[in-house]
Amino acid sequence: MSDLNQQTHFGLVFENFLKSIPGVTGMIMLSILIILSVFAEFFSPNNPYKNNYDHIYIPPSKIHFLDENNNFSFRPFVYKRIEEYDLETFETFYKEDFSQKKNIRFFERTWEYKLFNLIPSNLHLFTLEDSSEPFFLLGSDKLGRDVWSRACLSGRISLTLSMLAVLSSVFIGSFVGILSGFYGGLTDWIIQRIVEIFTALPALPLWIALAALIPPYMDSFDVFMIMIFIFTLLGWTLTAREIRGKVMSFAKTDFINSAKEIGASDLRIIFIHIYPNCMSHIIVVSTLTIPQMILSEAFLSFIGIGIQEPMTSWGFMMKNAQSIETLGSHLWILSPVFFIIFAVLGFNFVGDGIRDAVDPYTVR
Repeated sequence: MSDLNQQTHFGLVFENFLKSIPGVTGMIMLSILIILSVFAEFFSPNNPYKNNYDHIYIPPSKIHFLDENNNFSFRPFVYKRIEEYDLETFETFYKEDFSQKKNIRFFERTWEYKLFNLIPSNLHLFTLEDSSEPFFLLGSDKLGRDVWSRACLSGRISLTLSMLAVLSSVFIGSFVGILSGFYGGLTDWIIQRIVEIFTALPALPLWIALAALIPPYMDSFDVFMIMIFIFTLLGWTLTAREIRGKVMSFAKTDFINSAKEIGASDLRIIFIHIYPNCMSHIIVVSTLTIPQMILSEAFLSFIGIGIQEPMTSWGFMMKNAQSIETLGSHLWILSPVFFIIFAVLGFNFVGDGIRDAVDPYTVR
């Protein structure tokens, strides 16, 4: 028990979090997505910004470790693919030519990019030894762009937009909730009526109105910022009410009353005593809200009122899957949905792990 008393609250939370298998698993999943997004060009064998109309709707490359004679190779390879046509259905299909093997090479220098938009580089994790043969890990889209490369790049927008929207909404919501719960009375009544007004705002009609008001020539970054603003506008109310209830539960406790007795100002009590005690709950709310933001952004971009070119997101990439004909012939276009599922599961696992760890003194 003495060891528990000597540790800080956040130290105990972190220690318990590391004991949570779902929490650690979620953290690993999110780390993978963040690394893929931050270093997207490094993990991209093809330029995700470049259209290649000679390679439209090419299926994913099949990676082999066994050749046609069942000889094992430690170096992965693909076979050259020959384009053929089905004379009955008039559809294109690709057949592997087992006489032409193309090795996959690692840490090769091919197309140029700028790391963090600052450092020139042309180093990539993997690519084919023969640049004339396209290597599409998840196939190509209707413009001949590499789906894998664009999915990695899309993570920057999807994750950044979701986390910025959650951070801003949680910041506003937690501050308003603390003020409401701490002062109570008339202040609480006025704040709660304002919260109810914002809660009553219909989300989908607001987004449709946004799509109608935004001119087609508006810069994609401006659309990005407007989306963050509206997500914040619609998302802070739930946090405000949850934090209000949390603050009201300990606003009259001994340590708050003691701080008032010694003459501590309201701002000091709020930021030194109340806000830190709400931090664990705020973190849990944030990690559980981010998946909702990711799904909302994906849905809005999918129906065409979200992210616009030249930016790209997982939801924007899913726009190519709106046609039943496309899905029937090019199912790999749905690949970005697995990135969305991976991210949502990761944040939910982390949120569950933090939620279980915020009570460090619970016997497990």
